[in-house]
Amino acid sequence: MGENVRVIFGVVHRVVPPVARAVWRPTVIGLENVPPRGAVILASNHLSFADSVVIPCVVPRKVVFLAKSDYFTGSGVKGTLQRWWFEGTGMLPVDRDDRKAAIASLDTALEVLGRGEAFGIYPEGTRSRDGRLYRGRTGVAHLALTAGVPVVPVGLTGTEKLQPVGSSRPKIVPITVRFGTPIQVAGRFDDVPLGRARREVTDEIMTAIQSLSGQEEAGIYNERPTEP
Repeated sequence: MGENVRVIFGVVHRVVPPVARAVWRPTVIGLENVPPRGAVILASNHLSFADSVVIPCVVPRKVVFLAKSDYFTGSGVKGTLQRWWFEGTGMLPVDRDDRKAAIASLDTALEVLGRGEAFGIYPEGTRSRDGRLYRGRTGVAHLALTAGVPVVPVGLTGTEKLQPVGSSRPKIVPITVRFGTPIQVAGRFDDVPLGRARREVTDEIMTAIQSLSGQEEAGIYNERPTEP
């Protein structure tokens, strides 16, 4: 992290979370399940653009998420402020339309975990537009098995109403963030073929997320809508 980004993060992290918690007063359950230090993956359901703001605001340590690279390239005052915001909340840019860049993002995540930090990920891959919980993609298991780190499942409810699609301003609505018991993977799958291990770990994570969020399971992968 560059020095300027480090300074921005320090300022944003001191100011934004207390203000956000005071305004929205989210219900937070199981926060003690998030290790105060050391590498860990926070794997959450994904209902809203605001999810990547809500989770870092309630966790007392830095949580790194990946965000669309478009958010970091805007021009003018708005673009600069937007870039500062995303950098200041610990997000890293990724081009989701570039397959090679998306694969490289896993290496970026491993670098974050290698520094002993917390990495946030949405195993569904993209936001649920109908409120159902979609099948998890195995990138989360790849990270957990490669880095040998625990996965804390996260269940969000209410964030889809915080800033609905098409709304320019966030609303004050009830939000609940539930953190489940850490899922340990180190040493559990040494004798299991890698492909099967990734699928089993991912399914275990998604089952834990569903128990926290209470969502109906879609049973299929969630695909991003094709741009017209």
